[in-house]
Amino acid sequence: MKVKSHYTMSRPYLQKSLIFSALILFSFSAYAQDVSRPEPEIGTGMSASPAVSAGQYMVVTAHPEATKVGERVLAAGGTAADAAVAIQMMLGLVEPQSSGIGGGAFALYYDAKKGQLVSLDGREAAPITAGHHLFTGTDGKPMAFMDAVVGGRAVGVPGTLRLLEKLHDWYGAKDWGSLFAPAIQKAEQGFTVTERLNKMIAADRQYLGTYTETKLYFYPDVANPVPVGSTLRNPDYAVTLRRIAQEGPDAFYKGEIAEDMIKTVRDIARDNPGLLSMEDLEKYEARERKPVCGSYRKYTVCSMGEPSSGGLTLLSILGMLEYYDLRTLGPDNPQSWHLIGEASRLAFADRNYYMADPDFARSPGEHLINRDYLRSRAILISPNTIMSKAEHGIPPDWKDYKPLGPDVYIRRPGTSNISIVDSYGNILSMTTTIEGAFGSKLMTNGFLLNNELTDFSFVAEEDGKPVANRVEGGKRPRSSMAPTIVFDPQNKPFLVIGSAGGSRIIGFVAQRIIAAVDWRMNVQDALAMPNVVNRGEAMEVEHGGEALARGLERMGHTVTMDEMTSGLTAIYFQNGQMMGAADPRREGIAAGK
Repeated sequence: MKVKSHYTMSRPYLQKSLIFSALILFSFSAYAQDVSRPEPEIGTGMSASPAVSAGQYMVVTAHPEATKVGERVLAAGGTAADAAVAIQMMLGLVEPQSSGIGGGAFALYYDAKKGQLVSLDGREAAPITAGHHLFTGTDGKPMAFMDAVVGGRAVGVPGTLRLLEKLHDWYGAKDWGSLFAPAIQKAEQGFTVTERLNKMIAADRQYLGTYTETKLYFYPDVANPVPVGSTLRNPDYAVTLRRIAQEGPDAFYKGEIAEDMIKTVRDIARDNPGLLSMEDLEKYEARERKPVCGSYRKYTVCSMGEPSSGGLTLLSILGMLEYYDLRTLGPDNPQSWHLIGEASRLAFADRNYYMADPDFARSPGEHLINRDYLRSRAILISPNTIMSKAEHGIPPDWKDYKPLGPDVYIRRPGTSNISIVDSYGNILSMTTTIEGAFGSKLMTNGFLLNNELTDFSFVAEEDGKPVANRVEGGKRPRSSMAPTIVFDPQNKPFLVIGSAGGSRIIGFVAQRIIAAVDWRMNVQDALAMPNVVNRGEAMEVEHGGEALARGLERMGHTVTMDEMTSGLTAIYFQNGQMMGAADPRREGIAAGK
């Protein structure tokens, strides 16, 4: 096993030195700017998702079939890496709107034997020939979002299989090919269409009907989505998986499957063609990245580094909030959410300005979570006023500052998260995606292709300054995925968590870490509580949090109410046991022994 640049767990940094009192409600001056945000993956209602207790192993995914296959792998002595392979193949079949082999992923893996943490970047990459103006229309203006999504233009080089290959090479115990068998069998025999999948297909009727292969799969009679309770078979996917099982991922990145992907992107999507080439596919590799870690109330929080902005932004929010007594304020107090919202605004200002693929853009990286810098940012938060505008900062120890233009565009999410603890104590948090719901709407060989390149900025410059997250050939678009593992003050695992939800992922995960650490909430209650996020302007509150929204409005905040279909999966470690739960907004379950 050849592994480089691992993060070895060490004790959290310094004791906190400054606690602000924030116990009294004040009158706040409101700001007026309103930012239009596209809807997330549609809501399909809340359903009971009971927490599960286990002492040996645990798996949580966003779909029962995926959880079941993961549990079977773990029960047979497989590692978290083995289970991840089997789970992803099943998710690509039963939850095609969210992830699959035509997309990308980020994974955070804890090797219990070595006490080491590694993160893998399987993010999709722009074709080598892509330029700054990929999303510029014929009128010289940025394209409308959905005009960019549908078709081949936004298809990036898929990375999920290369990530899983490396993860399995390093940490797998089971034969690679055997891990594909459950999904192959299910694809051939068929799976039961759930109400959520049916509603997702119906809601996307306008775009899923664009290309014949996709339309006939999801609308077999051409007019109606596959009905709830029907059996949906995908023999093409079974053939694809069988080849990858036998030949390895090269069967996907070379040869007939690769040629079909290129033909689909360039020719079938001739109305909006892309640039994917054989060279792009053959040269793609999953990259090991250094995890980013920081302290929060003596706990150590570790997540994914760039090109995901998820980890750095999450740690920025938590680092600023260390100076405020959220435990005393509690989860029902609008004051708590004011402080969380203001910290989030500052963190997102840095995110939008600096963060991008570190192989292409010079970013402050971990300088943004330096304790002295975060203290200087926390001082900008007032318990009794709202910032008129949250500006990016300049870390004092970062010597390569260059004026940049901000990338503030909000994208549509379509993602899934997997949380696993195996019987050996190894831990995986993996967030996997094809970007928007059903990706580019292009289907080939039984799987959907991503539209991940829409995570780039649609403009290369703002006010004459380059945008760090602009399109460049071979570059990986900035993400918000935040697979996270939290360790307690004794450096023992405390929480495994991650979520779907686009740029809201950061707020979803931060909220549950605060719920666990500050408010001592159990895992089921924490996942079910109304989502509250701030990505730079208004406070966004999920339906069900009306009382909190009214309290924030009385304090002067602009509040938007929305469905926020997070896709959280979480495992808490408590008193020698694990408690696992899946987000009740989706259809996932936890299972373990």
